[in-house]
Amino acid sequence: MMFHSPLFILGFLPLCLTGFFTVGAVAGGRLALGWLIAASLVFYGWWNPVYVPLLIGSVLTNHAIVQMIRRSPRPRAWMIVGVTLNLAVLGWFKYADFLLHSIAPSAPPLHITLPLAISFFTFQQIMMVVDTARGGEAARAEAAGFLPYAAFVTFFPHLIAGPIVRPAEIIPQLTVRDLARPRMQNLSDGLLIFLLGLAKKCVLADTFGSFADTGFGAVAHGATLTFFEAWYATLSYALQIYFDFSGYSDMAIGLARMLNVRFPLNFDSPYQAPDIAAFWRRWHITLGAFLRAYVYIPLGGNRARPRRQAANLMVTMLLAGLWHGAGWNFVAWGGLHGLYLVIHAQYRRWFPPMPALLGQALTLAAVVLAWVPFRAASFADTLAMFRGLAGLNGIALPRMIVSALPPLAAVATPVPLLPSLAEARTLSFPEVSACLLLGWMIVLALPNVHRMSERARTATLTAGFAFSVQAVFFAPHIAPFLYFQF
Repeated sequence: MMFHSPLFILGFLPLCLTGFFTVGAVAGGRLALGWLIAASLVFYGWWNPVYVPLLIGSVLTNHAIVQMIRRSPRPRAWMIVGVTLNLAVLGWFKYADFLLHSIAPSAPPLHITLPLAISFFTFQQIMMVVDTARGGEAARAEAAGFLPYAAFVTFFPHLIAGPIVRPAEIIPQLTVRDLARPRMQNLSDGLLIFLLGLAKKCVLADTFGSFADTGFGAVAHGATLTFFEAWYATLSYALQIYFDFSGYSDMAIGLARMLNVRFPLNFDSPYQAPDIAAFWRRWHITLGAFLRAYVYIPLGGNRARPRRQAANLMVTMLLAGLWHGAGWNFVAWGGLHGLYLVIHAQYRRWFPPMPALLGQALTLAAVVLAWVPFRAASFADTLAMFRGLAGLNGIALPRMIVSALPPLAAVATPVPLLPSLAEARTLSFPEVSACLLLGWMIVLALPNVHRMSERARTATLTAGFAFSVQAVFFAPHIAPFLYFQF
């Protein structure tokens, strides 16, 4: 069951909202939380009920550890136990096969199936364990009891792919006395934000995904892409992952708002960032906040000497890469971003800020190039795509350009654009070009819709509604969200 499927929109969501507000009106807020937990477990189990006991066991175990932290004279020891246990479970399911293959390539794989959302609900509970040991707002939030804690972890809007919200942000909202009372403002705002995400996913992300899949799929099957083909595929993927994940985040924010819970913003026009540090303050904001608070700052952060700061940045981003997936291509992606951040930190020490447009252009180019290992099926495919981007496989012009400019015919070889393996046809150069131009105009020129005026935002979301409805109910195939694999 996916947020953008008819089953969710027409079935699960209306039943969940109706049951939540009805139980709240009849039996009170605590039973309404119980309904929300049950609905979230049904949502999670719809994918594969085998892993529902894992999620429940994780919640029960971590809640018990948090209780021990609160009551024990040695909270740090219990914190270490909790963090170690969570990382061990995550490591077994997500990295055991990767480590085995890296150490012993000839060994038979373990074939461990990755449980849905394990990276996200593990990080949520690591935050709870660590924050409770540190004291402060998280410790007070946890004192609310088991039901708010279980609802915080299993809450279906963020359970599968975030945002990665801190317990002190959410648990107090779940303990409000009139949480389960319907509020028309929240319902209408939440619905509009949800529809924005729906339009991003179904109208934009899946369109650019078809272009990217064609190019990267051709490379995975041994084909070589020319300069234009490689750049079209790479630029398409940069748009796909932005619209896909920001669309999911908007849908999650909207769903939570309908249930009277406010999530933090997770994307803030990241491709408009003037430098790489600003990019990470705008892209997957909640993951960046987690990495800063629980990895980078404990390592020493900016307080360390330049060499140590550089090492801290590299370690943090390498771990960010591994968090996304067990593969050397994800390590390469994290390493590239770590290198970018190190270069940026050194540049700031010795040089004045560069012009904003130049900084934005360099940042965007660096980010787009780093998406290549993130998307490629293997490290070999990454190198093959980089060869195409560099023009080492030739710079053959698309057939339409050559035919439109006859003088080029004598010096250029016309080629079809992005040969599609799945459909045995070639994609239209004008259509792909127009879509890419429109997509990049949207991400580079338009403001974040969450920061628009109320009238402009309503008009934008309403316009997107018609497109998203058509895409959801008449599309032949509904593609899953990219971040579900993490």
